[in-house]
Amino acid sequence: MALDSQDVAKIAHLARLQVAEADLHAYAAELSNILKLVEQMSAVDTAGVEPMAHPLHMAQRLRPDAVTEADQRTAFQAVAPATEDGLYLVPKVIE
Repeated sequence: MALDSQDVAKIAHLARLQVAEADLHAYAAELSNILKLVEQMSAVDTAGVEPMAHPLHMAQRLRPDAVTEADQRTAFQAVAPATEDGLYLVPKVIE
């Protein structure tokens, strides 16, 4: 699929982009090359290819699940205006 200057001008108008008249021909050529590449990629038979989430076979490095801070809930709740059973009590906002 090849684009001409009129197509690029219409696309630019729809996208609300200002493109100089002198640049329309260059943009048309570049966009046509991109569309040709997409056509080539679409023509490739991918029937037996399994979809990938990432092109590299890598495993996520996980840190050990260990507690790094002491429990300070009692100290934090000591300065709270209202608590009950380890929870903060707040005024009702939604009726």
